[in-house]
Amino acid sequence: MAKRKIVKIHNKSDKPDNIVSKEYEIDRKSKSIEETLPTFLGGFFQYLRGNVLPMTRLAYLHDISFFCKYIIENTGLSSAKKNRDISLEEFNNIKAIDVNIFLDYARQYEKETSKAVYIYENSNKTLARKKSSISVMFKHLYRDELIDKNITDGFDPIRVPKAHEREIKALQDDEVMIMLDAVTTGVGLTDKEKQYWKKTKKRDKAILIVFLTYGLRLSELQQLNISSFNFSRGEFTIYRKRGKESTMPLNDSVTAVLTDYIENERAGNDESDVDNKSDDDALFLSLQGRRLTDRQIRQLVKKYTSIGMKTSRNSGYSPHKLRATTATSLISRGNSIFDVQALLDHEQVTTTQLYAAHKMNVKRDLIRDMEWEKERLEGREDTDISQDKN
Repeated sequence: MAKRKIVKIHNKSDKPDNIVSKEYEIDRKSKSIEETLPTFLGGFFQYLRGNVLPMTRLAYLHDISFFCKYIIENTGLSSAKKNRDISLEEFNNIKAIDVNIFLDYARQYEKETSKAVYIYENSNKTLARKKSSISVMFKHLYRDELIDKNITDGFDPIRVPKAHEREIKALQDDEVMIMLDAVTTGVGLTDKEKQYWKKTKKRDKAILIVFLTYGLRLSELQQLNISSFNFSRGEFTIYRKRGKESTMPLNDSVTAVLTDYIENERAGNDESDVDNKSDDDALFLSLQGRRLTDRQIRQLVKKYTSIGMKTSRNSGYSPHKLRATTATSLISRGNSIFDVQALLDHEQVTTTQLYAAHKMNVKRDLIRDMEWEKERLEGREDTDISQDKN
């Protein structure tokens, strides 16, 4: 296999190089999947490039590839050996019931290797996305008159809880304070975790504070650069969905933790990879001097949120739950729904209103009024005191 060439960016746009590089990488992955799929889907690929977000395009292509592989390996609908060899005639013969059976298969399926059998289970939300991917593809083929029927009307509905029906998961204010105490002092960390914490505590605290203050998406925080910040003007720039550029103000807390990290920990990382120039501008670095990956940030957040909630590491929250924490905290402090919508970059205000409808402490307050055993013991203590006086 030929060694992949080094990619050099010639960037004349306003976007930083790392954003251009990430978009290129997503496009490269998408094209590599397209090359494995039937050529008659070329028009559909062009549609995806121009009408959906890059990550959505990639997710759709993964779903289509999975569907084609299923058709070959689990049905008699195609005689092809590879996804790319499935014919248009074979696609034209696929019926709605075939797709419904596929979606039922995708709910839980297994893959066997020489060492183990792996069981994969998908939620209704994931199944709904797979159904959407396949629906868009078949509608596009029908619109372009490549197949005879629009079979999508026969696809079974997949029940996905509406947003207002789902309980919003976010940290309580006291849990946030416990989490920030943990990242500041190391309390709650294991001995092994403390070994790394001593080298990364300022970075970790800065990440948590930035997440909590602005409700950034994971990708937005991961792509932050040193050059994104203008401390003299008290602001920084982020790149949001669809390439939107947004300027954010800095407050004293964020300025303090970022300055502490940049000057006292990031700059003095003796273990950094001095040969790695591509990540020189990255704000949040690993101990190896590389830009932190999405996965590394997720693990970091999961660890500290689990301490805040006093639960197991596996039960810790994702970065998106910190975004929810920002929303519920801002609204509970009396801020305008529309201001919070603008800060969080919600396309629809109805999304923000879900957080307004969510009353964080209602269940906790209700249960506090039902302290049966506590009241029993307090009642016994009152009786004992009364008897002692007599």
